[in-house]
Amino acid sequence: MENIRAIENKNSEILECIKEFLGQMDVEASVEEGVIGDSTAFLVHTSDAGLLIGEDGANLYALNYLLRKIIERKLESDDHSQFMIDVNDYQRRRFDELKDKARMGAQRVRYFKKEVTLEPMSAFERRIVHLALQEYPDIVTESIGEGAERRVVIQLSSLDR
Repeated sequence: MENIRAIENKNSEILECIKEFLGQMDVEASVEEGVIGDSTAFLVHTSDAGLLIGEDGANLYALNYLLRKIIERKLESDDHSQFMIDVNDYQRRRFDELKDKARMGAQRVRYFKKEVTLEPMSAFERRIVHLALQEYPDIVTESIGEGAERRVVIQLSSLDR
């Protein structure tokens, strides 16, 4: 029970940090706690979504990184809390889109018996693809490349080739 209270306290502190950060940016927003996939998410609802999301989510990824670092320092924690910030359901839609893309890639691999390479993705996005395809015993995934060019390759497992 104490562990649950500690998590609730930590999450309420994170929520306050996010609200304070957005306030300093002069962004009017409501923020609530939620879940996306298996991660704790802080859901931001605002009319300034374009500013916070940016092109292809670039600003949102930067916002997630910055706030994670600020919160780690403020909470004097280095446990690298697993949470994300979502703005107007952008991350949730992207999560669903990536799962669909992964499943379609797996279907193509099965049909054509040829590996499929997806576009470059962030570590978080690659993780979504890997997890989405774990339930397929005949499919394996692998991340290849470096830096911004890192991507997922979907292929038949060696048993099914």
